[in-house]
Amino acid sequence: MFVGTNVDDIIVLTVLFLSSRATGSPKVWQIWAGQYAGIAVLVSVSVIAALGLTILPDDWVGLLGLLPFALGVRSLVSAIRARNNGENHAPAVASNMISVAGVTIANGADNLSVYTPVFRTIGAGPTTVTIGVFAIGVAVWCLAGSWLGSHKKVIEVVEHHGRWIVPGVFMAIGALIVIESGVLRNIY
Repeated sequence: MFVGTNVDDIIVLTVLFLSSRATGSPKVWQIWAGQYAGIAVLVSVSVIAALGLTILPDDWVGLLGLLPFALGVRSLVSAIRARNNGENHAPAVASNMISVAGVTIANGADNLSVYTPVFRTIGAGPTTVTIGVFAIGVAVWCLAGSWLGSHKKVIEVVEHHGRWIVPGVFMAIGALIVIESGVLRNIY
């Protein structure tokens, strides 16, 4: 789930590490700290939202999977339109820890639609484990972004295919939430 919802973030991290190597801004520690702060905000908001969803009957929680699925479809349509218009969207570059966190939050706001229903359906114990995995995932992502930030050919491949990978992952996550929740049985 972390990888799927943060594929686009690897592009941002790669650009940030490239910028750090080229200009010294942001500093490497600011990229790491900002990434952790941003992901912490996204996860915290998702957990709070999931707790608020306890009023929703368990039999219907799976319908929340339609949110990431719809975002994936919207992202796929945007990617097709951008390709047809010859557009190439470059991620924003931040210059300090606060702006790195802000970019992470803005870039990951769609993650809320995936994390919230998952946290709502898996319960407290598995949510805690998932958050621990996310903490490890942030470190892996920062290391990967740093490594990718030193390989221009790799950057081109990630930038080229990232716009297609992200929608596919979101649609798959949404479909899995709907299917595994059993909500389709309730509808039929």
